[in-house]
Amino acid sequence: MAQLSESEAQAVLTKVLGFSKADECEATLTGGRSGNLRFARNAVSTSGATEVLSLEVQSSFGKKTAGATINEFDDASLEKVVRRSEELAQLAPENAEYVEFLGPQEYLKPVSFFDATASIDPAFRARGAAASIKMCKDKKLEAAGFIQDDAGFSAVAHSHELKGYHRTSGIDFSVTVRTPDQKGSGYGIADFNDAKKLDTGAVSAIACEKAARSRETRAIEPGKYTVILEPAASVDLISNMISSLNARQADEGRSFMSKPGGETRLGEKLVDERVHIYSDPMNPDAPGGRWAGDGRPRRAVDWLKDGKVVNLAYSRFWARKKGLDEDKAPPPVGGGFGGGPGNRAVAAFEGQSGILMDGGTASLDELIKSVKRGVLVTRMWYIRPVDPQTLLYTGLTRDGTFYVENGEVKYAIKNFRFNESPVIFLNNLEALGKPVRVNGNMIPPMVVRDFTFSSLSDAV
Repeated sequence: MAQLSESEAQAVLTKVLGFSKADECEATLTGGRSGNLRFARNAVSTSGATEVLSLEVQSSFGKKTAGATINEFDDASLEKVVRRSEELAQLAPENAEYVEFLGPQEYLKPVSFFDATASIDPAFRARGAAASIKMCKDKKLEAAGFIQDDAGFSAVAHSHELKGYHRTSGIDFSVTVRTPDQKGSGYGIADFNDAKKLDTGAVSAIACEKAARSRETRAIEPGKYTVILEPAASVDLISNMISSLNARQADEGRSFMSKPGGETRLGEKLVDERVHIYSDPMNPDAPGGRWAGDGRPRRAVDWLKDGKVVNLAYSRFWARKKGLDEDKAPPPVGGGFGGGPGNRAVAAFEGQSGILMDGGTASLDELIKSVKRGVLVTRMWYIRPVDPQTLLYTGLTRDGTFYVENGEVKYAIKNFRFNESPVIFLNNLEALGKPVRVNGNMIPPMVVRDFTFSSLSDAV
C-alpha cells in the first residue's frame, strides 16, 4: 500500500475530509519505498529497505490549528486521527498569523518519477557498489560509499476543494576513496531522478584519481587565492544564500538583504552581472515539486538576475501584511505539504533543492587550463554561519585540494579553513563552466578570485 495512485490516494483523503467537523481541514498522504546499501574498506557493510505510508490531518477552528498523524487506514482509524487533530486544535492558542487554507489550485506537472528508479532492487544496488569497489581495488585504493534510492508520492486535499498529487523518484550515490595509508582522499557524488543516468564506476574513477594525487601534500600559506570551485564545493554556500532571500527577515532587519531604516536591497546589484540563479520545477535535469508548503503552486522564479536580487520569498501572511498579491509573491524554494514522516523521496522534492544557476560551456578541465595560479577545491564541509548580516560562513576544504599553476594541477596541498560569503565570491567571478547536477541543484564549476583561506587544516 506504500505506493498509491492518484485516485487511490484521493479516495482516502476524501473519506478523511468527510469525518471533519472543523471549520477547515487539510489532509496529506505521503508514502513510498526507500532502499540503501553502504560499503566501506571495499566491502559491503549494511543494506536495507523501508516502506512508509503516513497520513497527517490539520484541523482549524477559527485561528486555532493543530495536527495529528497516523499510519492506520481503516475507517475507525481515519476518524480517530481527525478527532484527535480537532481536540488538539480546540486546546491550541490562537495563531495571530493564521491564514485560511487555500482553495483549488492549478499545479504544473514536472517529470520527476521514473520507473527505472522505482523498480530498483537489491541486485541493482549491489552492481553499483561492485563497480565502485572494483575501480578502487584495481588501483589499490579503499572505497567507502553509500547508494540510496527512493520512489514516493504525496497527495493533499483541503476542505476548500484543493487537491494535489505528485510522484517523484531519485537515486543518490557518494563515495570517498582513501589510500591505504589514509593520507590521500578523493570524493565523488552524483544524484538523478532517473537511475539509468547513474554510473558509479565513472564517479568512483574521479574520486580514485583525486585520492592517488593527494597522497603527498604540501603546505602553502593561508591567504586570498584564485580558486576553481567544483559544484560540490559551492552548492551549500549558494543554497544558503538563496534560502536567506526571505522578505520578512529582510524587512525586519535580520538579513544580508536589510538596509537601515527598514528598506531592503531588492533590485540592487550585489554580485557579478553574469550571475543568474533561479528555480523552475519544470527543469528536465533537476525537476522540482508541484506546490509549496502553504499550497501555492510552484512556478519559475528568478532570484538573482544580471547580478541583482530580483525576488524575495514571502509567506502568505507576510505578503498580505505588506499589501502584496500572495499569488504573485513567490514562496521559498523548499517546502511542501505535510510534516509527517513520509519517505525520503518525498522529502527530497520538498527540501532545499531545485536551485538552478546559469553558467557557460566550459568543462572543469577547461576552467583549470585558464588559471595561471590558483587552488582547485573538490568539496567543502562542516560549514557554519559566522555573520547572517553579511552571509559570512566558515568551513573546511576536504577530499582533494590541489595547487594549479599555468593551467595544470601541479600537486596536492593541505586543506584549509575558509571564511567567505557567497555574496562576496559571486562578486569575484572570473569564469563559469557548464552546470552539473549536485544535490538536486544545477550548479556550474567556477573560477573565483580572492577567496579567503584563513588557516591550514590537518584534515585529509
